[in-house]
Amino acid sequence: MGEFTLDLNDDQKQVRDWLHGFAADVMRPAAAEWDEREETPWPIIQEAAKIGIYSLDFYAQQFFDPTGLGIPMAMEELFWGDAGIALSIVGTGLAAVGVLANGTEEQIGTWVPQMYGDANDVKVAAFCSSEPDAGSDVASMRTRAVYDEATDEWVLNGTKTWATNGGIANVHVVVAVVDPELGSKGHASFIVPPNTPGLSQGQKFQKHGIRASHTAEVVLEDVRVPGHCLLGGKEKLDERLARAREKAKAGGGERVKNAAMATFEASRPAVGAMAVGTARAAYEVALDYAKTRVQFGRPIIENQGVAFQLADMATQIDAARLLVWRASWMATAGKPFTAAEGSMSKLYASEVAKNVTAQAIQILGGNGYTREYPVERMHRDAAIYTIFEGTSEIQRMVISRAIAK
Repeated sequence: MGEFTLDLNDDQKQVRDWLHGFAADVMRPAAAEWDEREETPWPIIQEAAKIGIYSLDFYAQQFFDPTGLGIPMAMEELFWGDAGIALSIVGTGLAAVGVLANGTEEQIGTWVPQMYGDANDVKVAAFCSSEPDAGSDVASMRTRAVYDEATDEWVLNGTKTWATNGGIANVHVVVAVVDPELGSKGHASFIVPPNTPGLSQGQKFQKHGIRASHTAEVVLEDVRVPGHCLLGGKEKLDERLARAREKAKAGGGERVKNAAMATFEASRPAVGAMAVGTARAAYEVALDYAKTRVQFGRPIIENQGVAFQLADMATQIDAARLLVWRASWMATAGKPFTAAEGSMSKLYASEVAKNVTAQAIQILGGNGYTREYPVERMHRDAAIYTIFEGTSEIQRMVISRAIAK
């Protein structure tokens, strides 16, 4: 277990600078184009794969960084480059985390490499949890998985929505209900292998921001997957369901792990780091502009109203990063989130991203409202952080429950 530190070691600094160079030289020049096209930036993903950024090995190295800072550092730099392109590069990671959090060693070794492909033939993966009537309310999920004992297959039916890479993914990880009477405790996660009959893409969403990231519905019609595609295996699932039924009969008791929630709990600090990256990018544009924009005979940063805004922005970004780094270190060190520290980091950082990008537009004035300057796009992108992987309202509910114990 690494000690908590605010100092990056030499290896981490090298990785940070490497990522920053890719974000500055490859992502930023292409950001406006792919935002307008609203398409997956396959050429950029391939460039990331060629140099090793889009790969299982790279994310494994960051994930197993003993300080816990590898993933948040990487997320901040990539999302500093551009949120839409970055989400296309890292979106596969959510599905990978779903397998890592709930799968067996064999499942991890079999399916995670197929999520990425290789530099010559890049692939993406999708994590499918939300539904039209079950976003934050996971207990209302309707997608069903029924076990066919005769063939040792699970049959999946339902519709998923808001799935990053949904329908274009090589591998889909789908959360489904296996016991409706148990609510969210009756869920399980399944791998849907490539080219499985019955899985199709539904509506592709035209979004306010992060337009370079593909978001769509995933329709499941009698999708049959082999028994070994149940993450964790059937024996483990049966044991978990039996415990949940016993607790339900007893009127409550100890919390039973939910597959989708385990994935979100593990990824919330990473989302906070994404928000920090976007906020930092907008702040830097506003700071540079304030230093060079002359009004009434002097740079506008010499006006207290502008200078104080920038001071608040810098403070909020640093505070958000500290919350993210603390939560990331705690997760790696095996320290429980007794006060919902993971949700705290995601909540604060996402709100900071929205506020800072809005202030950046204000500092740039009319220029900030045009697409000639990137802060307009950054503001649109920042809106997603308070929504996906648990809205700000859900984070506040999680935090309030934790501190009320």
